[in-house]
Amino acid sequence: MAGIYIHVPFCAKKCLYCDFFSKTDMSQKKSYINALINEIERRKLFLDNQTIETLYFGGGTPSQLEEEDLNLIFEKLNSCFDLSNCEEITIEVNPDDVNKDYIQMLNKFPFNRISLGVQSFKDSDLKFLNRRHSSMGALDAIKLIKESGYSNISLDLMYGLPGQTLEDWKENIKKAIDLNITHISAYHLIYEEGTPLYKLVEKGKIKEIEEELSLKMFITLISDLTKAGFIQYEISNFSLPGFQSKHNSSYWKGVTYLGLGPGAHSYNGKTRLSNRSDLRMYINEENYTDEEHLSEKDIFNDYILTTIRVMEGMDISDAKLRFGEEKIKHILSIAEKYIKDGKLEISDNRLRLTADGIFISDTIMSDMMIIDD
Repeated sequence: MAGIYIHVPFCAKKCLYCDFFSKTDMSQKKSYINALINEIERRKLFLDNQTIETLYFGGGTPSQLEEEDLNLIFEKLNSCFDLSNCEEITIEVNPDDVNKDYIQMLNKFPFNRISLGVQSFKDSDLKFLNRRHSSMGALDAIKLIKESGYSNISLDLMYGLPGQTLEDWKENIKKAIDLNITHISAYHLIYEEGTPLYKLVEKGKIKEIEEELSLKMFITLISDLTKAGFIQYEISNFSLPGFQSKHNSSYWKGVTYLGLGPGAHSYNGKTRLSNRSDLRMYINEENYTDEEHLSEKDIFNDYILTTIRVMEGMDISDAKLRFGEEKIKHILSIAEKYIKDGKLEISDNRLRLTADGIFISDTIMSDMMIIDD
């Protein structure tokens, strides 16, 4: 099994916090589409005829693509890959792009999952984040998408914003639950270096919220969504039973995936390809891809990252088969102190985070990694 990711590097407006590669100048969109089609042709053997189960359009803002653009992309994908077994085809959408004409256009293509970048249902938050849509616009978009027959809908929410209170966050969670959608991805605001948000902090114009409040928000998120029937299947991802993101889950399970577009990454278990975040190089088809052959240490550390962060945890027997007895002794010796502290547990021969362990998951995973060969 394998997945394909397509990065669409265009946005009508740049968000305050975003460090994903994107441009607001749409004049090069046609040239990007041509370069993307050429890359699909060149990379068609990377997946080695594996069954493709997921296709994901991310960005950027994929909902900036028009019918002509999607026609060209799908025509090329279908000529190079067998998509007949593709179970999940997702497109990320900005609520402000959603109207009846857009949905009618989208219905012409095989998308069966919509991911909406809502972030907040509070207009002051949206204004601060420099989002294009309003709270009412997000609600209208969701209603229209549901009325058009889409049942697999995911929302992105963000917490930890400057000035955001616990009550604000509880209200956001409640509104998301009341919408009867199937999936929620919730992320704490990160101050990425180089973003306008980071510069505001540097200048002292805004202040990060206290760590204690961040923790309360995360605890509330888990508690309220669990009560509503959602499963926390990964640290930041929650779904109703049967609606886990198959595409994102494949990343955490080490499944082969092909990334297309500037800034996209590919992985086949032994090699990682990284397209540079440079639209000019991509369009001119210069040497924009860096290739990294993974060492045994790299593969082991990737395994730690991907298995510990998911709620089903690490299969100890599988890890032993892959890496041998000594590596597993290393993992379990590091895990011992966290098990005693109630941060990790072993159940059904799986090593997994406890509810308390989720809050320090980065530290736990870092400790288990091998630094030197």
